[in-house]
Amino acid sequence: MTNNEKAFLDMIAHSEIGAALLAVSDNGYNVIVGSTAQHPDLFTSYVSHPRKLVRLSDTLQSTASGRYQLLSRYYSIYCIQLGIKDFSPASQDIIALQQIKERHALDDINAGRFEDAVRKCNNIWASLPDSTYGQHTNKMSDLKAVYVEAGGSIA
Repeated sequence: MTNNEKAFLDMIAHSEIGAALLAVSDNGYNVIVGSTAQHPDLFTSYVSHPRKLVRLSDTLQSTASGRYQLLSRYYSIYCIQLGIKDFSPASQDIIALQQIKERHALDDINAGRFEDAVRKCNNIWASLPDSTYGQHTNKMSDLKAVYVEAGGSIA
């Protein structure tokens, strides 16, 4: 994994989970959607995706889990496609990189075209700027600062 790829994954985790929750969990790898730093809902086994359905509001529920908040319905597909046997931190990283590849953003990341890569990935991660999920999104400038601080380079 390149420095830019690692920094981009760190940025996604920061965007999806936040620094405070990353600090009280296994760097986000064991976080279940709806968690807060004050009330973390963490899973204890990396054998498989926890597949826990969480009601977030009257109209929104989710099975998102892990550092990159992967939905359970995609986990099984990626296990088959990528030959993954568990939901370990390494497997979560592999899946997130595959999702980025599917959005044709990997070349942008490695070339330092940060904003282009974020825009290509905002239909996967609801917290990224200009996402259409109707959930809270983060500012591009804040995420760029996280990316650079994590060792990513900008073109």
